[in-house]
Amino acid sequence: MIDLADPDTFLANDLTDFWRHLRHEQPVYRHPGTAQTGGFWVLSRHADLLAVYRDTEHFTSERGNMLDTLLHGGDSASGRMLVVTDGPRHRELRRVLLRAFAPRALRVVVERLQASVRRLVLDAARAGSVDFAADVASAIPLATICDLLAVPDVDRARILEWTSAAHGSENWLAVNEILTYFAGLARQRRDTPHSDVISLLATSEVDGKLLEEDEIILNCYSLILGGNETTRLSMIGGVLAFIENPEQWAALRDGLVEVDSAVEEVLRWTSPTMYMGRSVKSDVVLHDTEIKAGDVVTLWNIAANHDEAVFDQPERFDLARTPNNHLTFGHGQHFCLGAYLTRIELSTLFEVLRTAVADIALQGTPVRIHSTMLTGYSSLPVSLRPNPEGAARLAAPTTSD
Repeated sequence: MIDLADPDTFLANDLTDFWRHLRHEQPVYRHPGTAQTGGFWVLSRHADLLAVYRDTEHFTSERGNMLDTLLHGGDSASGRMLVVTDGPRHRELRRVLLRAFAPRALRVVVERLQASVRRLVLDAARAGSVDFAADVASAIPLATICDLLAVPDVDRARILEWTSAAHGSENWLAVNEILTYFAGLARQRRDTPHSDVISLLATSEVDGKLLEEDEIILNCYSLILGGNETTRLSMIGGVLAFIENPEQWAALRDGLVEVDSAVEEVLRWTSPTMYMGRSVKSDVVLHDTEIKAGDVVTLWNIAANHDEAVFDQPERFDLARTPNNHLTFGHGQHFCLGAYLTRIELSTLFEVLRTAVADIALQGTPVRIHSTMLTGYSSLPVSLRPNPEGAARLAAPTTSD
């Protein structure tokens, strides 16, 4: 049996055939439970995920969106952290945070991002052989989200260590470290606000009252985890896909496909957040199957992003794919808050790569992460052959450097 609640499943198996079977034969699949936990429902069709993401009458995020919490009593951050809050409170919290993610508000952050990506890729190209995960991808989204939160430079290596561990076997230790760290920053910014997201949360009112300290901390935690880990995994997985599909890399490098189109296909292909969970608020029927109030339903984006009913030749990595209606950012009221920023980060990286690098090749075995929710690689040893002319153009100083 394929056990979707066991992280070892995703290390040892190619689940392509399993997902195809579920989409065709068991679109509403009852995953068995264990002696310790109950079972849960598995949805794999694109149309079904869209329907559930939109249906706030029957489904809620307030018990959590990860199996670890959904199967063990619910998420303690419910009603305080954006991703596990619904209804009017969610709308008000989201309204506050959207101010920080508007394109105009991100202008300075994006300028710093572009300079950082140029520097990292040029350094990697000069070195020739690097671990793309550790030496390039790990620094980009972390720096960007830390810029948004105004995390001091001296603390950023620790933040990376904690966020990487937060989905691993010692996750609760890492989570506590992150929460404790942001508690200190929240108190500082409440007293002395800066122009950053923590200060925005600390000084904004929801329902006529300032946010509680724990609400500020939990939403910072959510942003640092979501803004760093998933984007990094898409970057690493995208470069591996370029290596495994050299004709697609050549098309991107030679300007035969648009960078924005490449970004969307990498997002579909990597699907770093494999699923999102929901709890059932009231009895509902899907495909003639009755799902009871209190049940747990999992929406497998990674399966829906390969649905033959939506994507032509879904197992083909095609940077020119259009349309590309993937569900990597979810859908509905919980559509990813940082989707715009993630797209900017990926497009910046791919633009610099195709300008500065002629060829990319594997130099060792990629190492997968160990998780039931996220998928991707923690190590990707590669060799880079630079494009001297393109690298020289990028190395020329700009006004934002």
